[in-house]
Amino acid sequence: MGTPVKDVTLKPDAPKTLLLGKHIQFIASYSSKKDDYEYIMTEYLRMSGIYWGITVMDLMKHLEHMDKQDIVDFVVSCQHECGGLGASVNHDPHLLYTLSAIQILTIFDAVDAINVEKVVEYVKGLQLQDGSFTGDKWGEVDTRFSFCAVACLALLNRLDAVDVQKAVDYVLSCMNFDGGFGCRPGSESHSGQVYCCVGMLAITGNLHHINADQLGWWLCERQLPSGGLNGRPEKLPDVCYSWWVLASLKIIGRIHWIDKKKLEMFILACQDDETGGFADRPGDMVDPFHTLFGIAGLSLLGSYSDQIKPVNPVYCMPEETLQRIRLTTPLL
Repeated sequence: MGTPVKDVTLKPDAPKTLLLGKHIQFIASYSSKKDDYEYIMTEYLRMSGIYWGITVMDLMKHLEHMDKQDIVDFVVSCQHECGGLGASVNHDPHLLYTLSAIQILTIFDAVDAINVEKVVEYVKGLQLQDGSFTGDKWGEVDTRFSFCAVACLALLNRLDAVDVQKAVDYVLSCMNFDGGFGCRPGSESHSGQVYCCVGMLAITGNLHHINADQLGWWLCERQLPSGGLNGRPEKLPDVCYSWWVLASLKIIGRIHWIDKKKLEMFILACQDDETGGFADRPGDMVDPFHTLFGIAGLSLLGSYSDQIKPVNPVYCMPEETLQRIRLTTPLL
């Protein structure tokens, strides 16, 4: 007898259709509860939280529920003298939040509200001699930051500011024998890192370095009997991997290798049919993070295309937004 696969069981009464109206209400009300304990305690990732909220609202065709001017003013208040942006006012700048800020302003067509040249200087200053990027001045290196850096600069049409070839070489040095990628050379393959590295290579026109069949096979092995996807072997499924895994498969042209129907049923089962929103797994607490990636996953699957806009698999933003700024990804 082999070891049982770690998985969840979908209950017969789990939601089986998209509760779009409830999700719109959940996101709209979440941003208005500024005195709630949960809201206050998540200040350290506020910028990303706003990005999750406005992106999912845009994908659900209800961006008008979000206060554009209030959000743009908040983003502007988070830019530091060095050019980088923090998670909230008086929080240190970091590449993760700088990218979220650029994505927010791009969706709202308000990038000029911040000092763009300073942002470019900040990102450029975080590239190391080997081509890798640190997330901030404290020096942590991770392939997530390679993606954040090139995505930021691509959205600003300033990829020329960094040494792209060195950045690509560093990401390729993090490729493993199984076709996947880790956070640094020699680190274990992980779906989140795979997405970051594949996305970075897509932006820079270097997808030809990937063995799509080998990586596609590793990604497809992330699907469990429940239909859900995990981040690496022996882990439970999580709705957010409906994005990291599926987007990677879409970019390398292997999305048809997944059992789409089973994945769709797993994603739908993670909805809360009372409050709206998506959780990581059925029955858990919902949040904006998993709500975005649940909706974005359904978009990639082509489900509910009459209710959800097409999402770009590289930037996790509506395709129409990237078309508006005439941003096309090479080879995609």
